[in-house]
Amino acid sequence: MIGYRFTDYIPSKDKEKTEFENLLNIFHQLLVITSGDVSEALSWLTNLDKQYSITNPDYGIGDFIDDLKNKGFITDKTPDGEFKITAKSERAIRRNSLEEIFGKLKKSGKGNHATPMPGHGDEPGTDRREFQFGDTLEQISLTDSIKNAQINHGFSDFRLTEDDLEIVETEYKTQTSTVLMIDISHSMILYGEDRITPAKKVAMALSELIMHKYKKDTLDILVFGNDAWQIDIKDLPYLSVGPYHTNTVAGLELAMDLLRRRKNKNKQIFMITDGKPTCIKQGIKYYKNSFGLDPKILNKTLDLAAACRKLNIPITTFMIASDPYLKQFVKEFTMVNNGNAYYSSLKGLGELIFEDYRRNKKKRF
Repeated sequence: MIGYRFTDYIPSKDKEKTEFENLLNIFHQLLVITSGDVSEALSWLTNLDKQYSITNPDYGIGDFIDDLKNKGFITDKTPDGEFKITAKSERAIRRNSLEEIFGKLKKSGKGNHATPMPGHGDEPGTDRREFQFGDTLEQISLTDSIKNAQINHGFSDFRLTEDDLEIVETEYKTQTSTVLMIDISHSMILYGEDRITPAKKVAMALSELIMHKYKKDTLDILVFGNDAWQIDIKDLPYLSVGPYHTNTVAGLELAMDLLRRRKNKNKQIFMITDGKPTCIKQGIKYYKNSFGLDPKILNKTLDLAAACRKLNIPITTFMIASDPYLKQFVKEFTMVNNGNAYYSSLKGLGELIFEDYRRNKKKRF
């Protein structure tokens, strides 16, 4: 008997898409990996075509490059004449990331964040109750109220009284301010594992989700290495790792400063990292120690976790590493802040962040 024979799975092209559209999807994936370097992405695409024949004799990479320019995805009208991606490409990459990460998840309502607080809200709920003074006409369930009147008074002498009225509870809607912290220390590309690309995709997907579904929410994105600085959403495709240590303290300080400017009551921090804090800044000098959990660095980090707790700012840590000593640090950090922590694989990172974002919006911090 011959057993099962396994070969490499090569997905077929989407027949409903044109050659350009099929290549465009691959090109956008390569742009994320190359941090927006068009020339490098096209070089990789050419090598892929040479190895796997992803084009056909009637439409080659040269035709694809011409279409990219004509359709406004790239431009060579730059001072040095090099290809650069356009704002159209940046938007397309964010949409692709959103579909890739969140596209298979169930839809979750109409795009606002419900709280467990009933009252004069924006969205009808599922609960029913008797009419009370102060309820509005819009809250009255006419079908249920007429049914109650028929039961209470009969069909022959129909009348509708205050005792027959049934009210549909409504729910308050919340606005939420989120800061997403992304670790860009050197360890995010160490040991042959690219951790920064999935982190970028998650950030782009989350930003696209908030901009189109939760338009009243705010999302600020910052990166942290030796220092921390804020980046614009449009800069995400170009994000790359540097020769940095992990200054979690600088990231938290900047996140707190950004949230301090927001007027929303609901505030939270999401932190994507793969390692322990290894650096703090003292004046103009850096204090660094990459060989373990240095108490001087650790205590400062925990102090900020406690400060966020006092300000009702929960921190959700997404640790894309599973070393035991790192778990112990994250456990202590989370306990001090009263936040959440996940030890995530790169594959499940987006789903975890989406579910936590949606769950956190249903409560007042």
